Amino acid sequence: MCGMSQPPPNRSSASPVPPRPDASMSLLTHVMDHSLDEGYAEASARRAAEGTAGLPRTLKAKLGLAAGLVLAAMVVTLGAAEARVAAPVLAKERQELIDRVERADQRADGLERDIDRLRTDVADRQRTALKQPGGGQGELVAMLSGATEVRGPGIRLTVDDAKGASDGGGGGPRESAGFSDTGRLRDRDMQKIVNGLWQSGAEAISINGQRLTALSAIRAAGDAILVDNKPLAPPYEVLAVGDKKKLGTAFQDSADGQYLHVLQESYGIRYSLSAADEVRLPAASSVTVRTATAAEQQKGAS
Repeated sequence: MCGMSQPPPNRSSASPVPPRPDASMSLLTHVMDHSLDEGYAEASARRAAEGTAGLPRTLKAKLGLAAGLVLAAMVVTLGAAEARVAAPVLAKERQELIDRVERADQRADGLERDIDRLRTDVADRQRTALKQPGGGQGELVAMLSGATEVRGPGIRLTVDDAKGASDGGGGGPRESAGFSDTGRLRDRDMQKIVNGLWQSGAEAISINGQRLTALSAIRAAGDAILVDNKPLAPPYEVLAVGDKKKLGTAFQDSADGQYLHVLQESYGIRYSLSAADEVRLPAASSVTVRTATAAEQQKGAS
């Protein structure tokens, strides 16, 4: 028993200690475990040991803290007081601006009333002048210039864009004007229509209530048609005073009437033309007299 040797223990059967899951993240683990820097921790511990941590302990420090709090309170109080004092001033300035706007509106309304009164006075004077000898010629000039309202037999031409009209491209009779050929009526098309009506014998023309004169301009702004800088929206109602039996036929047989027919056949532009026993055209919104001289009274005229 004494001479027998014991076999060494079998270490291979013992289970090894598993490594830590975060062994490969030692730096991250250290940062998480020691979130506070050691220097800050030592300084905090030293202040706690010396009794200087937390609120001030001495009378001087307490007085300084109280003075700082009082100063901060005074600043807040003064700011609130200034805001309260400034509020009535701002309200007063706002009310003054409102009063100025209202006074300006009242002046504008007064000027508009003066304009209406002067227009009425001018119209009365024109009617009085037309009753004098030679007034018949003056009435004709006023009608042709668009200065007076006109009504009489004529035609009604309604022109509208094609159904589902949208921007597009293509070649056609409008290509030279720089517009894409779509189902929208363009200013150049309206110019041709109006010129065709003048050449066919129209005595007066209006588009959507806008009376045309010798100085009227038909232009475009994007897809909108402008007549004397006023935008019009489709459908476009063109009224023309003239011989209702001949005017419509003459227009349809003219080159511009055929152009409108081509627009209908090729691009779906819709239009209808009908004779009317009476159409009423308003006076032009503004007629500028550039040169005017008094008519000489004929000898022997009473």
